[in-house]
Amino acid sequence: MAAAGKLSVSVVAIMVFIATISSSVSADPDMLQDVCVADLNNAVKMNGFACKANFSPSDFFSSGLAMPMPTYNMLGFTVTPANVMQIPGLNTLGVSMARADFAPGGLNPPHTHPRATEIIFVLYGELDVGFITTTNVLVSMTIKQGDVFTFPKGLVHFQMNNGKEPAAFIAAFNSQNPGVQAIAATLFAAMPPVSNSVLSKAFQISYQEVDEIKSKLGGKP
Repeated sequence: MAAAGKLSVSVVAIMVFIATISSSVSADPDMLQDVCVADLNNAVKMNGFACKANFSPSDFFSSGLAMPMPTYNMLGFTVTPANVMQIPGLNTLGVSMARADFAPGGLNPPHTHPRATEIIFVLYGELDVGFITTTNVLVSMTIKQGDVFTFPKGLVHFQMNNGKEPAAFIAAFNSQNPGVQAIAATLFAAMPPVSNSVLSKAFQISYQEVDEIKSKLGGKP
């Protein structure tokens, strides 16, 4: 019985040790300095950006989210990012923001952020929002001024202003550079182009329809 008890303790200890190693390997490493302001012009390729030798307060500042942006485009939607590309001081910090402005009827089309979960706060207006799980379940609702909604990391999601007035939200991400892939543009405007045979079969449409979609999204047949 005592031997069995010792074996049980040893197994638990080994499992805890393995879990600790796994966690430390899979998680982002802790910062080794106070700041690492991104040197966006450095040619060295790495996971993130090399640190600048000198930095200033402006590297940690942006006023880009303060005012609404024009939405006079095909989608009636404009996004203003505030990630490491606009705020170099975010390098290694694992956070970023964005502002989205919608004309009446404006759409932020189905897209994903491969490196981040997103949480939004509605500044004004009303939006139909939703995401789709990997089992094709749509999670959707209408949100209004002051409401908060979350989009899980990597899942396809969208926002649409179905109201008669402009709408806007502020988004936060748990990544300094969340990335974005708009589903339609990714597939129909890729360079070099995705073959018509792939898109035709995937969407069950004709080659002619594939070419029409590509032409509208700026892709090549």
